[in-house]
Formats: sequence, structure tokens, C-alpha cells
Amino acid sequence: MRTQVSIIGAGPAGLLLGHILRRAGVDFVLLEQKSREYVLGRVRAGVLEQGSVDILRELGLDADLAERGLTHHGIYLQYEGGRHHLDFVDLVGRTVTVYGQQALVRHLLAEHDRVGSDIRFETAGVVPHGLDTDAPFVTTDAGERIDCEIVVGADGYHGVCRPAIPGIQALERNYPYAWLGILADVAPSTDDLIYALHPEGFAMHSMRSREVSRLYLQVDPDESVDDWSDARIWEALQTRLGVPGWTLTEGAITEKSITPMRSFVASTLEYGRLFLAGDAGHIVPPTGAKGLNSAIADVALLGRAVAAHFDGDDAPLKRYSASALARQWKVQQFSQWMTEMLHVHREVADPSARAFRYRSQLGQLAYTTGSRNAQAALAEQYAGLPF
Repeated sequence: MRTQVSIIGAGPAGLLLGHILRRAGVDFVLLEQKSREYVLGRVRAGVLEQGSVDILRELGLDADLAERGLTHHGIYLQYEGGRHHLDFVDLVGRTVTVYGQQALVRHLLAEHDRVGSDIRFETAGVVPHGLDTDAPFVTTDAGERIDCEIVVGADGYHGVCRPAIPGIQALERNYPYAWLGILADVAPSTDDLIYALHPEGFAMHSMRSREVSRLYLQVDPDESVDDWSDARIWEALQTRLGVPGWTLTEGAITEKSITPMRSFVASTLEYGRLFLAGDAGHIVPPTGAKGLNSAIADVALLGRAVAAHFDGDDAPLKRYSASALARQWKVQQFSQWMTEMLHVHREVADPSARAFRYRSQLGQLAYTTGSRNAQAALAEQYAGLPF
């Protein structure tokens, strides 16, 4: 068969790009290795920047978001037993919205079903070919061949598209800590997200809805979730998040997992007629809530560039990789800054050096919460840089 764009990967990047292309009148096929049930069952990030919300609204894809999303005006930074609120609306005139990636994928896919998009799940052995020619194509284990003009790799870190780029480099950093994350059937105990630095480690209180809380604990990367009973988890959360006059309400834990933390950026997001988007090109630690938003930023930029290409203007497509990576490196530094400021650095072996590191982090937090300029810088980046 023939189409204009072959999209590989049906995560949020691929699904949203499909909607952008459809609105621009560009034909596409979306190929996904996993099953539909697997894609719908993945639990991932849950904070949308203002720009991400705006894009979904512009595309008419915000009906479920408007009904179920929780708008937040800021975050809390907590340390030394004190909790400090940063009001994003007051600081930069912007908000963020808590809306789980799982819910976003479900809604995007439902809208694709409604309009009859060509999405193929459980497509094994997808391989892109002829990427350095004007006639690329994609093959599958089932013997299919899809001829197209552009291939988009939205197939994640372990996908087939990034390795198809000759000489590409992966610039990576692994962090010496991980997050133990839980979902609990209990109403959130806070109005805005709480980021806490505690001598025993980082903790975070987020939410998925008005009835479901999402909470995190810093753990070592080699720990097993089996070593963390529900009782131990709640005890650690009570210790690390506790402040006078506030109560963390406990509930039934329905999901728990441990996620290592790492940063990764590909040296390029393009090769010939292949373009990477989302986790195929970059990954951030979750502290700054930037992973899903970076994917949305990529496809917002790429979708416009692809539409321009089919209108006869290749200039935006030629700028895509440089523009997307320029934004991504700003996102990386913010995520790294938040991560290093809020986690206990147990990897520092010398007790004196470790104590110095911790006290310097408290100094960072004291400066940030005590300076309106510092608060505004954090708010501007957290609520989202321009797309």
C-alpha cells in the first residue's frame, strides 16, 4: 500500500501526531508492535504543561481532559519540616493540569476510532528502509510493504527507528536513585503537588483524580518492590511528607512499581526521510514532569513541519531536529536541576561530603522559596517553555 506518512509507535506522540496530520489533510498509517490492551494499560506521567493543554484544545481533543483534568496553580516545595507554596498564576500567569498519560492515550485512541484512522496493533517486525532516498518504505514480518514519503519514529527508547540512523549518538546519564511509585484509592491529601526533600530521601504527593492519589518515594535502583510492604510504604510517606497540622490520608494501594531514573538525548532527531519524536529521541527523569510534555512539543513542531512539506515548503522540516533539540536541552537542564536538588545523594561515600551536599540542597531550596525571581524561573519552566 501507499501512504504519505508511516508513523511507528502508538504512544501519545504517535497518536497525537496522527491527529495533527489528519487535521492538515495528510494521510498516515500508524504501526504498533504491542497489543491495544498493552498500550491502554501503561501507567505513565500525569502532569500537562499549559502548552500541552493548549495544543489539545486547539485540536478539539480536550473533551475528556476538560471533564477529568485537575488544574493546579502551583506546587509545594517542602524541606526542614516546612512547606512552601509557589503560585504559578501569580508568578507567570500559567497553570499545569494533572491528567494521566493513560487517560490521554485512551482518549486519543477513541478519537482515532471515531474518525476511522488506520492504526495497526500487534504489527511485528516493523523495519524502515530507504530512509536516505525520496522513496522510503516500511516492511513487517507479515510481508507487508508500506511505501511513503516520510517515516516518523515514535516507538520509544527501545524502538527500531533510532538504531536505523547511521552514526547516531546517545548522550545518557543514569541517576543513583529510583522512584517507588504507588496508586492508592484515596482522595488526595493536598490541593497542589508536594515535592519534599527529607533526610531519609525524596517523597512526592501527586494525584490522578479526585479519588485516586499518586505518591512516590526515593529508593535505591537495585531495590525490589517485593521488599516494600504497604505498611512500610505508608510509614515512609508519613515520615517524609509529614508537617505539623497536616494529615496524609492512607488508602488501599492498587499499583506499585520501581522506576530507575535516567536522562538521554539523541544527537539528532532526523536522517533523510526519518524523524524521531518523544522517547525515541530523549528521556528525562520524572522530577520535572517533562517526559510527556516533551513528546507533545516534538509532534506539535513536527506535525506543522510535515504539513508544510506537503504544501511545498521543506524549510520547517529541515529545522525540526535543531529546533526540537534546542528546546529539549533546556528541558533536560531543568529536570536535572530539580532532580539533584530534591534527592538525597547516598552515593556520596564520605559522610562529610554527603552532609555538605545535603546542606547545599537546603540552601538551594531556601533561596528558591525565598526569592520571587527564583520562584518565577522555576514556574516558567515547570508550567512549560514555548513550543
